[in-house]
Amino acid sequence: MRMEALFGIGLACVACCALPLIAQWAKVAGPSVPQVLEEAECQMKQLALYLVAALAEIGGCFAFWAWLRLDRSPLWLLPGMASLAGFAWALTLSQAPAAGRTYAAYGGIYILASLVWLWAVEGIRPDRWDTAGAAICLLGAMIIFHGPGRTGTGIG
Repeated sequence: MRMEALFGIGLACVACCALPLIAQWAKVAGPSVPQVLEEAECQMKQLALYLVAALAEIGGCFAFWAWLRLDRSPLWLLPGMASLAGFAWALTLSQAPAAGRTYAAYGGIYILASLVWLWAVEGIRPDRWDTAGAAICLLGAMIIFHGPGRTGTGIG
């Protein structure tokens, strides 16, 4: 069941990037096929960057959670801090010119990744409220990511 859910989440993430491109491609006076493929590649790289950043952020924050709430060794903080530094570094690799817009679009991916973490690492299956909240947040992130004038990276 977990693999099915992860596959569904991955498919939803791909669809978030692909649907606007398909709509753009269908326009009569739309961009050429190479332009659409270049945009898709750029957006997929951005999505992968967000997923790496989300895993690094959640892992780093969980290290602090484990130390403070689960009575783990303070040594958990060393990889946790390194993971949080990796998260911050990963977001700076975004091609977007505005940090705030990058963080806002990333937020939806972070929320989705947090629920995957909840299920895969902590063994707690997200309920319908978790799913509905994540869907609303992903819709908001898609609006930010695909808004007018955001060419090349999707969030320019």
